[in-house]
Amino acid sequence: MSAALSSTKARAALRTSARVSVDLLLVLVATGVALWLLGRMWSVVWPLVVGLFLTTLTWPLARFLRRRGWRPALAASVVTVLFLLVAVGIVALIAVPVASQSGDLTDGVVEGIEKVREWAAGPPLNIADDQIAGASDAAIARLQDSAGSLVTAFATGVSTVINGVVTAVLALFLMFFFLKDGPRFLPWLTRQLPGRLATDVPIVAARSWDTLGAFVRSQAVVGLLDAVLIGIGLWALGVPLVLPLAVLTFVSAFVPIVGALFAGFVAVLIALVSNGLTDALLVLLIIVVVQQLEGNVFQPMIQSRGLGLHAAVILLAVTLGGSLAGIVGSLLAVPVAALIAVFWNYLREQLSSPPQDPETDDSHSGATVPS
Repeated sequence: MSAALSSTKARAALRTSARVSVDLLLVLVATGVALWLLGRMWSVVWPLVVGLFLTTLTWPLARFLRRRGWRPALAASVVTVLFLLVAVGIVALIAVPVASQSGDLTDGVVEGIEKVREWAAGPPLNIADDQIAGASDAAIARLQDSAGSLVTAFATGVSTVINGVVTAVLALFLMFFFLKDGPRFLPWLTRQLPGRLATDVPIVAARSWDTLGAFVRSQAVVGLLDAVLIGIGLWALGVPLVLPLAVLTFVSAFVPIVGALFAGFVAVLIALVSNGLTDALLVLLIIVVVQQLEGNVFQPMIQSRGLGLHAAVILLAVTLGGSLAGIVGSLLAVPVAALIAVFWNYLREQLSSPPQDPETDDSHSGATVPS
C-alpha cells in the first residue's frame, strides 16, 4: 500500500513539475517574442523612452505653472522653450571657454607630442627619428589598405549622428505633448479598459510614473556629486576649464559608462597639455576614485532609497543590462528593474488582500496622474 502511495505521489509530483515547466517555457517564449517586437519597433520606442525621461525632469515646473492657472498648452510650451534654452546654455558654457582657449590648448598638444617624441628618443627606449618615421609610414599604409572599412565606419558614424538628431527632435515633441496632455491620460485609459483592468492598470501606471521621476532625480543628484568632487579636484590642481569640465561631467552622468569615460578622457587630456604628465596622472586618479565611489556607494545608496530597490539589485541590474544591450541596456536597467518591482509589489498586494466589490472601490474613480 505504501509503495502504491509513493508511486502515486511521484507521478503527481512529475505532472506538477511538467505543468510548471510548460508554463515557464510559455513565459520565456512570450518574453522572447515581446523583446523581438520591441527591437523591431525600437526606432519609435527609444524616442518615447527619452521623451518620458525628459518629461519626468521637466514636469515639476509644468505642474507648478498649471496650478497657477496657466493653460496646459501655454505651460507646456514655456517649459519646452526653457528646456531648450537650458540645453543651449549648457552647450555654450562648455564650448565658449574651450573655444577661447583653443589656441593655448593646441599649442599644448603640439608641445606635449614633441615632449613625448623627445622622451622616446632618449633612454631607455632610444627610438631614433627614422624609426618613428618608419612607424608613421607603416601606420599610413595600413590606413590606406583599410580605406574601405574606414569609409564604412564613417558612414555608420554619420548615420548614428542623424539618428541621434531625429531621436532628440521626436523626444522633444513627445515631451511637449506629455506635458500638455499627460494628466488626461489615466482618466482616458480608465474609460478604455474593461472590468478590473480599469482599476489596476491606472494605479500601476501612476506608480510607474513616480518611479521614473525618482530615477531621473537620483541620477541628477549622482551627476551633481560627480561634477562637484571632480571640479574641486581640477580646481585644486590648477587645471584650466574647470567649470566646462564640471558641467560636462554632470551631463555625461546620464549616459552610463561611455559618458564617464568621455568626460574623464577630456579632463585628463586638458590636464596633460596644460599642466603636464604628473597633474594628468593625478586627475586620472581623482576621476577613478570618484567613479568608484559613484558606482559602488553614491548611486546604489541614492537610487536604492528613491526607487525602493536594494543596492545589490541595482548593481546586478546595471551589469545584466550592459551585457545584454550595451550602453542602452545600462541606461534602462535600473528603471526597468524598478518598474518590475512596482508591478510585482502591486500584484503581491492584490493577492494578499481580499477582493473588493468594484462598486465600492474608490480607487477606480480617483485614478489620476500623481501630482
